[in-house]
Parts: sequence; C-alpha cells; structure tokens
Amino acid sequence: MRHHTLVATCCLRVATGLLLPGALGAQLISLKTVPVAAGDQFLLFPYAKMGMGGTVIAIDDTLHDPFVNPAAGSRLSGAQLFAAPTFYSIANEAGNGRSLPVGALFRSSAWFGGVSAALQQLEAGEEFFAVPWFEVRTLDDVAPLPPNALSRRSATNMYATVLGGTVLPGRVAIGASVSLADLDAIDGVEHLYAMSSDIRQSGYAEDFRLGLVKTFAVDQTIEAVVLHSRFDMQHDVAYVDWVLVDSTTWQWEQQTRVETNLDKTRTWGAHLEYRQPIGSRGWRAGGILTFNRKDHPKIPNYELVNIPRDPGHSTAFDIGVGIARTAGSATFALDLIYEPASSETWAGAAADTVSVSGKVIRKGEKTIENSFSFSNAVVSAGAAQRIGPVEVQAGVQVRAYDYHLDQWDNLAETSRRQDEDWMEWMPTWGLRVLLRDVEVRYMGRVTTGTGRPGVAWAPAVAKRAMDAGLANDIVVAPSGPLTLQDATVLTHQVSVSIPIR
Repeated sequence: MRHHTLVATCCLRVATGLLLPGALGAQLISLKTVPVAAGDQFLLFPYAKMGMGGTVIAIDDTLHDPFVNPAAGSRLSGAQLFAAPTFYSIANEAGNGRSLPVGALFRSSAWFGGVSAALQQLEAGEEFFAVPWFEVRTLDDVAPLPPNALSRRSATNMYATVLGGTVLPGRVAIGASVSLADLDAIDGVEHLYAMSSDIRQSGYAEDFRLGLVKTFAVDQTIEAVVLHSRFDMQHDVAYVDWVLVDSTTWQWEQQTRVETNLDKTRTWGAHLEYRQPIGSRGWRAGGILTFNRKDHPKIPNYELVNIPRDPGHSTAFDIGVGIARTAGSATFALDLIYEPASSETWAGAAADTVSVSGKVIRKGEKTIENSFSFSNAVVSAGAAQRIGPVEVQAGVQVRAYDYHLDQWDNLAETSRRQDEDWMEWMPTWGLRVLLRDVEVRYMGRVTTGTGRPGVAWAPAVAKRAMDAGLANDIVVAPSGPLTLQDATVLTHQVSVSIPIR
C-alpha cells in the first residue's frame, strides 16, 4: 500500500430505510456527514399522514404502518388495493426518479397480510453526461458507453414485499415481512466518480422483519420490531487515462482502465414503541426507542477519497417522544427525536509497510482510523383539517446534524479533528379525498439545506474533491471544511386505495 497523507479520507455507505434512508421511519437510522441532496428513491409505499410533517410517534398511519411493523396489519379494517405513483427531482438537473408501487392489504377475523411490488426508473444528473466519451477499449476489452446510451442515462430497479400475521388471544398480534430489491442503480452514485467515463451498477437489498403489537383495554399499545437488512452493490467504473508514450515527440495515448468497487452493509435492529391516550380531550402521547448495529464488510473506493477502505461498523439510537390531539375534525401532532450515534472505519495495510518513524505496520493492521461521534436531532410538526370528504394536511420537519471526527494516520503518524453541523428543512403538504368507493391522496414535500457537497480548497485534495457530489447516506471523513452547492429535492406522491368488498 502506498503512503497516504493526513488529508486522505475514508467513507462508508449506511443502508437504511427499507434499503436506504427514510423509507420506513425510525426503525432504520440514517447516518450522514455531508448535506447530500438525496432523492426519495426508497419512498415505495403509500402514506396517509406524510403531509403532517412526517409525524409518526403519537398517530397511526393505517395504510403505511404494516410495511414498517408487519404486526400493525392487525389494525386494518378490511381488504383494499392500492397504487402510489411517486416522482421526485433534484434541482440543477442533478437527477430524478419515477416509481409505480402497487399492492394489496387484507384483514380477516384472525389473519392479515399484504403484498407490494414496484417498478422504478432513475435518471442520472445532466452534469454526469458532460464527461467526454473516448472510443477506447477497457482492460476487459469493453468500451465505455457513449453519453446518450440508454443504459447510461437510465436505470431500472424492481422491488417486492410480502407480509403476514395473525391475532392471538389477549389482543396480541404478531407478523413478519420480507422485502427484496433488484437494483441497477442507487441515486447519485455517478457523482461520486466525477472523473469517470462510465459507471455500471448492479446489486440487491434484502430486509427481514418480525413484529408484535399488544393492545390494552384503554387503547394503550406496545409495539416491537426486530429486523435484519442486507445491502450489496457493485460499481464497475471506467476511467480514461492519458499516457505519455513518446517523450521526444510528446505523443500521448488514451488508455482506459476499469475499477470494481464493492459496497456492502449488514444491519441488525430493534425498535420499541408505546402509545396511550391522555385525559378525555383527544390527547395522545407516545415514545420510541430504536437501536441499530451496522457492519460494513466492504466500503467503496470513491473518487472523492484517495485511500482504500476496509471494514467498519456503526451504532445508532433513536430516542423520541410524540404528542397529538384530535379535536373534532382537526388533528395536530408533534415529534421530538434525539439521535446519538458513533461510527468507526479504517484502512488496512495490503502488505507490510513502514511508517515515517520506521515503525513496521504489518499486513492487515490499520493505516488510517476514523472515529465519528454524532449528536443529531429531528423535530416534526403537522396538522390536518377535515372539511366534509376532504382532508387538508400541512407540516414541517427539521433535521439537525452535528458530528465530531477524529482521524489518525498511522503511516504519517499524525492526527486531526473536525466538527461539522447543518440543518435540513422539509415542508410538507397533503390532500385526502374520501369518495364512496375510492380514496385518493396527494402528498408533496421539498427538502432544502442540502446540495452537492465538496471540500474547501486545499492543494492535496482540490483536483478531485471540488466537483464531486455525494449520493444517498454516505458517511465521509472530510479532508477539510465542507462547501455546498444548493440543490433542493421536490417529491410528489399520488396514492389511490380501493376497498375490496
């Protein structure tokens, strides 16, 4: 392994949500060290309450909850079909996506279940297509694709979920679910390799859940979920290099090389939730406690980073309280969540290596060590008002990110510290129309405070870091103070549910 300077960085992918961030509420916790403009690629299920700022602790979302905790299917009142087309776009032509989830939920006297499937098309940002295309062969005798090639501009992902459970004596429900995904692309990864001529992604994700819901006589409920999530992607990245073949005539030749990067994360998690009514005036309160343990057996060698990464691990918690009130046709809800977390990543020596002082670092020992300490918070508030068959929703969610990084370079025998913090704002709105045989919902939200991050100018990192954007849920050890090119994310979801009589 070659010598690395102190400004070398280290990053890892944390696969959260159903597969990545924000898809299934608090059960899987997202870690971020850069204010990434991440699209809503994994918004794959219909919501009834998303327009209320994403509040979830003290209110129920009967349509969405079974996909979070499969035992919550016991709260269904019958059977229904649904479709939930979803669209998002990132400002400054940074990418967009379209998904069409369809499915069914059912409930009999003692059994309940559901299925969902989705097709998705992702389109990369226009900035990525500005990279020149060269008619040269790769090391594997494969030419990079031209900028207008269909497989380069667009990718197709497929998702499927099956859940089921039963109600036991004592008002106890248990359920299980399996979610699978065949992935041709993860949104934004192309910007991690800004100097490449072609990127081809492939992989899969799996999510397994076991849930329980206990309901007491006074409408108190206790919910529990245990889960295991697996995320596995491969990035085949082609680069065009200019090689000096004749120093006398200064003749240069284009040569293309292919690098293969693997991205693997394994997550184990547990979630507890409690709700109960307060008084007789429509108040309800709740609390959550979530634990995630993430292992990262392989972390990609992104272009923003100039060292290879080896295994890492992360530990994260959600500690939250929520309160809600329903008064006649109006509902209000507020959630407060604190997210402490830590993450350790490192690089291992590929061979015996000598540090600057002559100390021998044996093969497999750590050459770079990164230690993150997170202290994040989430505040969500929203309200809904029914007017006849119409319900109007509005709300806002604010996420505050704050972390401290300690980095040690055992080769250079140096260390550094860095602190970063920022806030992301997410106004939401929604409309629900109840008809006799169909229910139509619209949900919209916009995320601000995010963008395309880079690193402040420094000679050792400027050439690669300044223009490189970052994809969803990347935890990066920055090599200097962060910079940001603003890029908001706008999302729309229209869902239709039809009861089956």
